[in-house]
Amino acid sequence: MKITNLPPQEEENDDKPVGRVLSRREILGLLGSAGAAMFFAGTLPSLAQGATVTATGAATGAATAAGTPTATAIPTCVVKPELTEGPYFVDEKLDRSDIRLDPSTNKQVPGVPLALMFRVYRVGTNACVPLANAQVDVWHCDAAGRYSDEAANNTVGQKFLRGYQTTDGYGVAQFTTIYPGWYQGRAVHIHFKIRTAAATSSAQMHEFTSQLFFDEAFTVEVYKQAPYNAQTGRRQSNAQDGIFRDSGGQLTLVVTKETEGYAARFDIGLNL
Repeated sequence: MKITNLPPQEEENDDKPVGRVLSRREILGLLGSAGAAMFFAGTLPSLAQGATVTATGAATGAATAAGTPTATAIPTCVVKPELTEGPYFVDEKLDRSDIRLDPSTNKQVPGVPLALMFRVYRVGTNACVPLANAQVDVWHCDAAGRYSDEAANNTVGQKFLRGYQTTDGYGVAQFTTIYPGWYQGRAVHIHFKIRTAAATSSAQMHEFTSQLFFDEAFTVEVYKQAPYNAQTGRRQSNAQDGIFRDSGGQLTLVVTKETEGYAARFDIGLNL
């Protein structure tokens, strides 16, 4: 089903998250000249779980089969841009990894499966370490372009494609969802929010809100499949989306084909 006459989208939403994140220049400065060289070189192998990255680019905590630490380049924990929350965030407090099910009907929304993993890091002086116990919220539209629990979408009371997970000791939060659909006025995207609890009663809770995007060519291939191919009309491309342009291309997911569906991982570093 195609959704039409939706209200103006996120470009007009001016909600501001309360957290502060580092610019790319700031994070390179914190991690030191050796780390900066690694970022610009573009050789960014994955960081082993539990590893700590120092300004020299060596990782401690990553072990070989013999149990000895190995040197690893700085991970892809470059701080990403904050983007608008948009009008469709609802704090449903749904602690679940598989967000495809609508609890009100016990039905699963149709769509191509997408395994989405976040790796959240804390960026500080000379170090980038996994951030545990951070709440990661995810929400996006279904294959027909509808958000759940929204009057504009006639889905009040439904809670499909919404949920949160808390990062583990490695800073990891994982979700099972579907490749998102699209609606008029926006490129294909997924919303996410990261919140950290205050360490003390007087400390500030940090919040970071942004959006993830997809490669255009990949989206074209996915949308040849059902149920996406039932959607009609002209889809807005990344290049036509002002919010995507604000991201500077730093929020485009790399998606890989899996046995069933697709998978994507997103690494992000926050300055707390």
